[in-house]
Amino acid sequence: MRVTLGTEPTLRPDTVVGEEPLEIRVGGRALAVTMRTPGDDMDLAVGFLLGEGLIATATDIAGMRYCVTSEGSVDEAGRPTYNVLDVTLAPGVPAPDVDLRRNFYTTSSCGVCGRASIDAVRLRGRYEIGDDPLRITAEVLVDLPGRLRRAQRLFATTGGLHAAALADADGEVLAVREDVGRHNAVDKVVGWAARAGMVPLRGHVLLVSGRASFELVQKALLAGLPLLAAVSAPSALAVDLAQECGMTLAGFVRGSSMNLYTGAHRVILPVVAAAR
Repeated sequence: MRVTLGTEPTLRPDTVVGEEPLEIRVGGRALAVTMRTPGDDMDLAVGFLLGEGLIATATDIAGMRYCVTSEGSVDEAGRPTYNVLDVTLAPGVPAPDVDLRRNFYTTSSCGVCGRASIDAVRLRGRYEIGDDPLRITAEVLVDLPGRLRRAQRLFATTGGLHAAALADADGEVLAVREDVGRHNAVDKVVGWAARAGMVPLRGHVLLVSGRASFELVQKALLAGLPLLAAVSAPSALAVDLAQECGMTLAGFVRGSSMNLYTGAHRVILPVVAAAR
């Protein structure tokens, strides 16, 4: 029912975004359950494992498959739900330690909730990004949110999704992923890049449709990304981590302006004519 003050209520169909649990297993052992928008699940799993510091590249994974015979992987009618994904690591890649694995429920809004300890929140990056030579013009950077929005197919019909995009220094959008969880959208787009052999993502930009949290900066760091741009605000801890690792962090990237919190040297500013 559509209710507008001052008018009669109307009945009409509406499209809502899907949200279902995905259980990620490694070697048959449950690692985490995340609430996500179904689709691009294998990209999500790869990005999640990379963002947790459990793998360095997609070559650390030997295979992935949906489980369709275990409890929770079929519905009441016995049909596969495709909500349980098992990852097999490549030979020599250590499996998550049972005492260190997350093994918890992740909401669509928070990806670090339930970590076993404060120490487990901060992960060490595998790639050095402080010396990344990326240079991008301010004009290209402020144009990216518009390109992202135009590529958000599901958002256009539901209005209820986060999105993440990978772009190069020329502003070419290479991939866009949508999800009810902003961390899932990032995992999906990073996972896509990893499966394409692009990690570490030197010389690339990650754009997110919401705010820049500590967790998103950390995911960008673990993927080797030198620049994270967000259409909304960053947190203080996100700024601290970006400064510490040499990442460029831009917030409130919208319209014709942005705030550069760290790494401003990578953004080429327009030349402003002096007033006469």
